Amino acid sequence: MASLWLAKLKLPVLLMVIQITFFALFGLFVDYDSEARPRQYGLSESNNNSAVFQDVHVMIFVGFGFLMMFLRRYGFSSMGLNLLLAAITIQWSTLVGGFLHHGGDKFTVSIVSMVTSDFAAATVLISFGALLGKTSPLQLLVMALIEVIVYAVNEYIGIVLLQVSDIGGSMFIHAFGAYFGLSVARVLYSPEVEKSTKEESVYHSDMFALVGTIFLWMFWPSFNSALAMEDAQHRAVLNTYFALVACCVVTFATSSLVNKNGKFDMVHIQNATLAGGVAIGTSADMIIMPYGALIIGSVAGFLSVIGYKYVTVSLAIYQ
Repeated sequence: MASLWLAKLKLPVLLMVIQITFFALFGLFVDYDSEARPRQYGLSESNNNSAVFQDVHVMIFVGFGFLMMFLRRYGFSSMGLNLLLAAITIQWSTLVGGFLHHGGDKFTVSIVSMVTSDFAAATVLISFGALLGKTSPLQLLVMALIEVIVYAVNEYIGIVLLQVSDIGGSMFIHAFGAYFGLSVARVLYSPEVEKSTKEESVYHSDMFALVGTIFLWMFWPSFNSALAMEDAQHRAVLNTYFALVACCVVTFATSSLVNKNGKFDMVHIQNATLAGGVAIGTSADMIIMPYGALIIGSVAGFLSVIGYKYVTVSLAIYQ
């Protein structure tokens, strides 16, 4: 009885310890940036990044949250753990990024740093998608704390040292999060998972997941353009916009094509329609022209459906 009681205390105690640690570290090292400091008569310069940040924030907590609800027996846990992991990751990423870029000195937070913290949360949530129903909250928490550090170092090497262009995070967010999640899934692999009958969707869970897809689909141009500047930001919005619409059309067409009855597969619609936004991310701010964005989105949608139809079965990820 005592051992069971102690086991129940592990997660809440760890969460409280982590949050208290965040209190201390934020108090010692984190401050407002110049735009958040009080000005004469309370006036401050306007910041156009606020609207973009809100779009990205909705994607993290609403888009990803609903998208994870496709499993019939894991809806509440998916949405709840999505909220918990994102909240922990945002704080931890703020600290890790600040220490990495400023050493042990005090650093400031701004709208831009909030966006980058949301990006780190997106990375963790992408990894979470490969582990739905396979891990405990405690395991997910440990994974998030480790992944944020690896993600920050990987991004620092790629973006700062190697000067890699990845404005929308196709490599450092989406690909990294996917491979990290698959790696954790392999480490935690259990033969019992393959025999599980719970890893399937039902009508209402698919509807909730589709709501998440639509939120992500609508706000993806903001995600890809959030860190771009001036004309590059404008191009990122345009390119992502056209890549997404082309991807959507091709996804529906390909889904019907690979189905023996010519019907649409909800799994394809929920996920492959977003592939255009991911694919265009690396080059979203570049001059690839609208027709180039349409081509990239179309190819991404086609390959994503083919991957879900044939490759996923071979990997036996959701069997």
